[in-house]
Amino acid sequence: MLFVLSVAVFQQHAVQAQTNQEWRDSLNFLNQQIAQSPYSVDLHMRKAAVNLELQQWEFAVDEYKTVLQHDEKNLTALFYRAYAYTHMRRYDLAKNDYNDILLEKPTHLEARLGLSYVYQLMGKRNDALDLLNIVVEQHPDSIAGYVARASLETDMQRYEAALYDWEQVSKLDPTNFDYQLSYIDVLIRMGKNDAARRELDKLVGRGVNQGAVREYYKRLKVKR
Repeated sequence: MLFVLSVAVFQQHAVQAQTNQEWRDSLNFLNQQIAQSPYSVDLHMRKAAVNLELQQWEFAVDEYKTVLQHDEKNLTALFYRAYAYTHMRRYDLAKNDYNDILLEKPTHLEARLGLSYVYQLMGKRNDALDLLNIVVEQHPDSIAGYVARASLETDMQRYEAALYDWEQVSKLDPTNFDYQLSYIDVLIRMGKNDAARRELDKLVGRGVNQGAVREYYKRLKVKR
C-alpha cells in the first residue's frame, strides 16, 4: 500500500494501456531503433520503461546503467533503477540510488518516499519514519507523505500519531473513502468505539454502501 500511494507516476503512464504482446512489440521496435542509434538516451529510457512494464527488472537496470554512463546525474534513471532494484530485493543498491538523488535534490518527494519504503523492507522502521518526518516537513500539503507516515505509524502501533496524520489527510482530501476507513481503523485499534461508530454513521449518511463498512461495524461489536 505504501509504495503504491507514495511513489511517482511511471514514465510509461503517458502511453495508453497495452496488452502484454503489444508491449513486447514495442520492445522489439525499440531494440531496432537502438541498433540504429545506440547512444540515444531517449530510446534507452523508453526501452527501460517497457522493461518495467513487463517486469523485466534486470533488463531495465541494464538500460538505466547505459543512460547513467552518458548522464550520471539523470535523476529519472536513478529513480527508476532504484525501483527496479527494490523489486529485485537488492535493497542496498536501491538505497544508494535514492540517496544519490537526494544529494542532488534534497526535496525530491518520491525519492525520499521510495527510500523510506526500502528502509521498511530492510527492517529499519525508525529510519523510515525519520525520512517520512522530513517528507511531511518539506511537503506539508502532500497527501502521499501523510498517508505513508500514517500507515507506518499504524504498523508500529503509534496510534495517536497515526490518528493525527489521518486527520490531516482527511482535511487535504475529505472525499476519499479509503482514507476515512483508515482513520476509523485507528480509532477502533485505540478502543475509541463511540468515535469510530460516529464516523461510520457519517459515511453511511453520505450514501456509502453499508456493505463496504460492515466489517468495521462488526469489529465494534467484537470490541464491546
